[in-house]
Amino acid sequence: MKVLRFSAFFLLASLLFFGSGFAQEVPFEREVREISSRIDSVGWESGGAVFTGSSTIRMWKSLQSEFPNEAILNTGFGGSKASDLENHLFPLVIRFEPSRVFIYEGDNDLWADVPVAEIMTSLDNIVTRLQLINPNMEIYLIGAKPSPSRWEKKQNYVIFNQNLREYCQANEGVQFIDTWKALTDASGNARPELYLSDQLHLNEQGYEIWTELFEPFF
Repeated sequence: MKVLRFSAFFLLASLLFFGSGFAQEVPFEREVREISSRIDSVGWESGGAVFTGSSTIRMWKSLQSEFPNEAILNTGFGGSKASDLENHLFPLVIRFEPSRVFIYEGDNDLWADVPVAEIMTSLDNIVTRLQLINPNMEIYLIGAKPSPSRWEKKQNYVIFNQNLREYCQANEGVQFIDTWKALTDASGNARPELYLSDQLHLNEQGYEIWTELFEPFF
Protein backbone atom coordinates (compact mmCIF):
# COMPACT_ATOMS: atom_id res chain seq x y z
CA MET A 1 0.00 0.00 0.00
CA LYS A 2 2.84 2.37 0.82
CA VAL A 3 4.33 1.79 -2.62
CA LEU A 4 1.02 2.47 -4.29
CA ARG A 5 0.44 5.62 -2.26
CA PHE A 6 3.94 6.86 -3.09
CA SER A 7 3.46 6.11 -6.79
CA ALA A 8 0.14 7.94 -6.85
CA PHE A 9 1.72 10.91 -5.06
CA PHE A 10 4.64 10.95 -7.50
CA LEU A 11 2.28 10.80 -10.48
CA LEU A 12 0.17 13.66 -9.13
CA ALA A 13 3.23 15.80 -8.37
CA SER A 14 4.60 15.16 -11.85
CA LEU A 15 1.35 16.17 -13.48
CA LEU A 16 1.20 19.36 -11.45
CA PHE A 17 4.81 20.23 -12.25
CA PHE A 18 4.65 19.54 -15.97
CA GLY A 19 1.12 20.85 -16.20
CA SER A 20 2.24 24.22 -14.88
CA GLY A 21 4.81 24.36 -17.69
CA PHE A 22 2.20 23.56 -20.33
CA ALA A 23 -0.09 26.26 -18.94
CA GLN A 24 2.49 28.97 -19.54
CA GLU A 25 1.52 31.27 -22.37
CA VAL A 26 3.55 31.10 -25.56
CA PRO A 27 5.26 34.48 -26.21
CA PHE A 28 2.96 36.84 -28.17
CA GLU A 29 0.07 34.38 -28.01
CA ARG A 30 -2.34 36.99 -26.65
CA GLU A 31 -1.34 39.60 -29.23
CA VAL A 32 -1.63 37.05 -32.03
CA ARG A 33 -5.16 36.17 -30.88
CA GLU A 34 -6.09 39.86 -30.86
CA ILE A 35 -4.72 40.33 -34.39
CA SER A 36 -6.68 37.31 -35.62
CA SER A 37 -9.88 38.50 -33.98
CA ARG A 38 -9.49 41.99 -35.45
CA ILE A 39 -9.03 40.63 -38.97
CA ASP A 40 -11.89 38.15 -38.62
CA SER A 41 -14.20 40.95 -37.48
CA VAL A 42 -13.73 42.88 -40.74
CA GLY A 43 -13.23 39.90 -43.03
CA TRP A 44 -10.51 39.04 -45.51
CA GLU A 45 -10.11 37.38 -48.89
CA SER A 46 -7.65 34.69 -49.90
CA GLY A 47 -5.08 35.50 -52.54
CA GLY A 48 -4.11 38.87 -51.12
CA ALA A 49 -0.83 40.02 -49.58
CA VAL A 50 0.23 39.58 -45.97
CA PHE A 51 2.79 41.88 -44.37
CA THR A 52 4.11 40.45 -41.13
CA GLY A 53 7.01 40.74 -38.75
CA SER A 54 7.98 43.06 -35.93
CA SER A 55 6.89 46.59 -34.98
CA THR A 56 8.22 48.24 -38.13
CA ILE A 57 5.45 46.40 -39.97
CA ARG A 58 2.88 46.75 -37.20
CA MET A 59 3.32 50.55 -37.14
CA TRP A 60 2.95 50.97 -40.90
CA LYS A 61 -0.58 52.32 -40.50
CA SER A 62 -0.85 53.71 -44.05
CA LEU A 63 0.07 50.39 -45.68
CA GLN A 64 -3.33 49.58 -47.17
CA SER A 65 -4.01 53.14 -48.31
CA GLU A 66 -0.60 53.31 -50.01
CA PHE A 67 -1.52 50.32 -52.18
CA PRO A 68 -5.31 50.65 -52.61
CA ASN A 69 -5.54 48.17 -55.48
CA GLU A 70 -4.11 45.31 -53.42
CA ALA A 71 -5.89 43.41 -50.64
CA ILE A 72 -3.40 43.69 -47.77
CA LEU A 73 -3.39 42.24 -44.27
CA ASN A 74 -0.98 43.65 -41.69
CA THR A 75 -0.21 41.02 -39.05
CA GLY A 76 2.88 42.66 -37.59
CA PHE A 77 3.43 42.07 -33.87
CA GLY A 78 5.78 44.38 -32.00
CA GLY A 79 8.96 43.08 -30.42
CA SER A 80 8.88 39.80 -32.30
CA LYS A 81 11.84 37.79 -33.52
CA ALA A 82 12.07 35.36 -36.44
CA SER A 83 11.51 32.42 -34.10
CA ASP A 84 8.29 34.03 -32.85
CA LEU A 85 6.94 34.32 -36.38
CA GLU A 86 7.93 30.72 -36.97
CA ASN A 87 5.86 29.71 -33.93
CA HIS A 88 2.83 31.75 -35.01
CA LEU A 89 3.06 31.25 -38.75
CA PHE A 90 -0.33 29.61 -39.15
CA PRO A 91 -2.54 32.22 -37.42
CA LEU A 92 -0.58 35.18 -38.81
CA VAL A 93 0.02 34.03 -42.39
CA ILE A 94 -0.98 30.56 -43.54
CA ARG A 95 -4.67 30.60 -42.65
CA PHE A 96 -5.22 33.71 -44.79
CA GLU A 97 -4.07 31.83 -47.93
CA PRO A 98 -2.08 34.75 -49.36
CA SER A 99 -0.50 34.82 -52.80
CA ARG A 100 2.40 36.91 -51.52
CA VAL A 101 4.03 37.43 -48.13
CA PHE A 102 6.33 40.23 -46.98
CA ILE A 103 8.39 39.42 -43.89
CA TYR A 104 10.36 41.80 -41.67
CA GLU A 105 12.22 39.89 -38.97
CA GLY A 106 15.80 39.96 -37.73
CA ASP A 107 15.96 43.51 -36.39
CA ASN A 108 15.05 42.59 -32.81
CA ASP A 109 17.01 39.35 -33.05
CA LEU A 110 20.23 41.16 -33.85
CA TRP A 111 19.72 43.67 -31.05
CA ALA A 112 19.21 40.74 -28.64
CA ASP A 113 22.46 39.14 -29.90
CA VAL A 114 20.75 36.21 -31.61
CA PRO A 115 23.37 34.75 -34.00
CA VAL A 116 22.78 35.47 -37.68
CA ALA A 117 22.89 31.73 -38.46
CA GLU A 118 20.06 31.13 -35.98
CA ILE A 119 17.94 33.90 -37.51
CA MET A 120 18.51 32.50 -40.98
CA THR A 121 17.51 29.02 -39.82
CA SER A 122 14.17 30.34 -38.55
CA LEU A 123 13.58 32.29 -41.77
CA ASP A 124 14.45 29.25 -43.87
CA ASN A 125 11.99 27.16 -41.86
CA ILE A 126 9.32 29.79 -42.50
CA VAL A 127 10.03 29.96 -46.24
CA THR A 128 10.13 26.17 -46.57
CA ARG A 129 6.80 25.77 -44.80
CA LEU A 130 5.12 28.45 -46.90
CA GLN A 131 6.42 27.00 -50.15
CA LEU A 132 5.30 23.49 -49.19
CA ILE A 133 1.78 24.84 -48.70
CA ASN A 134 1.80 26.94 -51.86
CA PRO A 135 4.75 26.51 -54.26
CA ASN A 136 3.57 29.56 -56.24
CA MET A 137 3.54 31.90 -53.27
CA GLU A 138 5.73 34.98 -53.70
CA ILE A 139 7.87 35.56 -50.61
CA TYR A 140 9.75 38.77 -49.87
CA LEU A 141 12.33 39.01 -47.10
CA ILE A 142 12.81 42.62 -46.03
CA GLY A 143 16.30 43.70 -45.03
CA ALA A 144 16.87 45.20 -41.58
CA LYS A 145 16.69 48.99 -41.48
CA PRO A 146 19.54 51.23 -40.20
CA SER A 147 18.09 52.59 -36.94
CA PRO A 148 20.19 55.31 -35.22
CA SER A 149 19.41 53.87 -31.77
CA ARG A 150 20.97 50.55 -32.79
CA TRP A 151 23.89 51.93 -34.77
CA GLU A 152 26.45 50.45 -32.38
CA LYS A 153 25.63 47.06 -33.89
CA LYS A 154 25.73 48.30 -37.46
CA GLN A 155 28.16 45.60 -38.60
CA ASN A 156 25.86 42.83 -37.35
CA TYR A 157 23.01 44.31 -39.39
CA VAL A 158 25.17 44.62 -42.49
CA ILE A 159 26.24 40.97 -42.19
CA PHE A 160 22.64 39.85 -41.67
CA ASN A 161 21.41 41.78 -44.71
CA GLN A 162 24.14 40.26 -46.85
CA ASN A 163 23.14 36.78 -45.69
CA LEU A 164 19.53 37.59 -46.44
CA ARG A 165 20.41 38.82 -49.93
CA GLU A 166 22.47 35.70 -50.70
CA TYR A 167 19.72 33.43 -49.39
CA CYS A 168 17.18 35.04 -51.70
CA GLN A 169 19.52 34.77 -54.66
CA ALA A 170 19.95 31.04 -53.97
CA ASN A 171 16.27 30.20 -53.51
CA GLU A 172 13.53 30.40 -56.12
CA GLY A 173 10.38 32.30 -55.26
CA VAL A 174 12.09 34.43 -52.62
CA GLN A 175 13.11 38.06 -53.17
CA PHE A 176 15.17 40.42 -51.05
CA ILE A 177 14.03 43.99 -50.41
CA ASP A 178 16.87 46.29 -49.41
CA THR A 179 15.79 49.06 -47.02
CA TRP A 180 19.25 50.05 -45.83
CA LYS A 181 20.55 52.23 -48.64
CA ALA A 182 17.41 54.37 -48.96
CA LEU A 183 17.48 55.20 -45.24
CA THR A 184 21.13 56.25 -45.09
CA ASP A 185 22.89 59.41 -46.31
CA ALA A 186 25.69 59.81 -48.84
CA SER A 187 28.24 58.93 -46.15
CA GLY A 188 26.43 55.73 -45.26
CA ASN A 189 25.07 56.99 -41.95
CA ALA A 190 21.54 56.55 -40.63
CA ARG A 191 19.21 59.54 -41.11
CA PRO A 192 17.68 60.56 -37.75
CA GLU A 193 15.04 62.74 -39.43
CA LEU A 194 13.36 59.61 -40.79
CA TYR A 195 12.66 58.19 -37.32
CA LEU A 196 10.43 58.88 -34.35
CA SER A 197 11.91 60.29 -31.16
CA ASP A 198 12.96 56.78 -30.09
CA GLN A 199 15.26 56.72 -33.14
CA LEU A 200 14.14 53.15 -33.74
CA HIS A 201 10.78 53.32 -35.50
CA LEU A 202 10.13 55.09 -38.77
CA ASN A 203 8.13 58.29 -38.87
CA GLU A 204 5.76 59.34 -41.66
CA GLN A 205 8.64 60.50 -43.86
CA GLY A 206 10.43 57.20 -43.34
CA TYR A 207 7.37 55.23 -44.38
CA GLU A 208 7.00 57.40 -47.47
CA ILE A 209 10.44 56.15 -48.51
CA TRP A 210 9.37 52.60 -47.77
CA THR A 211 6.32 53.04 -49.97
CA GLU A 212 8.59 54.01 -52.86
CA LEU A 213 10.75 50.93 -52.20
CA PHE A 214 7.76 48.58 -52.26
CA GLU A 215 5.94 50.06 -55.26
CA PRO A 216 7.84 47.89 -57.81
CA PHE A 217 6.44 44.76 -56.12
CA PHE A 218 2.79 45.71 -56.73
